[in-house]
Amino acid sequence: MVETVIVGATRTAIARSFKGALVNVPAETLAETVLTEAVRRARIDPSHIDDVIFAELNYGGGDLARYAAVAAGMTTVPGQAVNRHCAGSLTAISNAAAHIGVGMERVIVAGGVQSLSTSPIMKWRVPGPALEFREPWMPPSHPETPDAPTLDMAITVGWNTAQAVGITREEMDAWAERSHRRAVAAIDAGKFVDEIVPIKVQQPDGSVLDFAVDEHPRRDTTLERLASLPVLHPEIDGFSITAGNSSGINDAAAAVTLVAGDYAAAEGLDVLGAVRAWANSALAPRDTGLGAVAVIGKVLDRAGLAASDVTLWEINEAFASVPIAACREYGLDEERVNFSGSGCSLGHPISASGARMVTTLLYELRRRGGGIGVAAMCAGGGQGGAVVVEV
Repeated sequence: MVETVIVGATRTAIARSFKGALVNVPAETLAETVLTEAVRRARIDPSHIDDVIFAELNYGGGDLARYAAVAAGMTTVPGQAVNRHCAGSLTAISNAAAHIGVGMERVIVAGGVQSLSTSPIMKWRVPGPALEFREPWMPPSHPETPDAPTLDMAITVGWNTAQAVGITREEMDAWAERSHRRAVAAIDAGKFVDEIVPIKVQQPDGSVLDFAVDEHPRRDTTLERLASLPVLHPEIDGFSITAGNSSGINDAAAAVTLVAGDYAAAEGLDVLGAVRAWANSALAPRDTGLGAVAVIGKVLDRAGLAASDVTLWEINEAFASVPIAACREYGLDEERVNFSGSGCSLGHPISASGARMVTTLLYELRRRGGGIGVAAMCAGGGQGGAVVVEV
């Protein structure tokens, strides 16, 4: 296998969907922004790019990767759309590493884009003799069962995971509070400045906002405030999932530039880190929240690593129960997990989250002098995805 290295990584700041800074910024603009910046940071000739692979979700079957390439003036660069729900941009990165690793390509930009604010409303024709449509409609991630509804992840992911592992609401609230505290501390320390590409957003009054700071973390989050929030399903006995210990609904994009190691050496490029392994996994849909647990074991085995070999972890907080379950299974030091916040605080721009996690890992590992990072997450339909990088 050819060594695959990352020579550029960036993301937009993360906005709140439907009411945040990016509410009127289409996914196409977000995609073009991170593609252009990932290439600029890599210092490569755009004509050398073999492909662009972007994850996308709920955009009606388009191809944002190719759109972004053309919009950025890279008309000779093809583009590919991938979808693995929450783990989509981790899949984009691993697919790129695979193409480069077997020697078929030399340079690929991979990442993901999510703009729930501008996603089209889709209609579904109800089966039957009448021409009847249901609106709005989202494509289901799996065949629905009573214990795994397709459009209620609070049950399918958050609650089922908490029940399976025996996680209390107090534990989930404590995790969420720390997530917000860490995210705010990272913002105040300027830790995200290097990884974020500012995006200019036209305001209703004609002014232009330079959006460059994640807006979802709440400075006023406390355990008392979290404890006061109502549960999302009070009709279910003992239900413990709230808006506070769940991830946000967000807009953002992220991308990394991957190249063959010998290409990076020949071109004199600065290497941020190397891709060491990747994996995907699947369980029954009702166990979706345990997808991160399952895929971590698989990716560590492929990388020839023990959990103790990993310097830093990004385990997406789709719900706080997800990283708690992974920490219990592998005995992880929670100080090394989601060190600058995650889904509960920074937010979860679905198709962009995986590339955001890899980007944050690379910059933080460089700040700490190197090491091994693992980005892992559960994904719709009982899946899991993970990527191992080394700085």
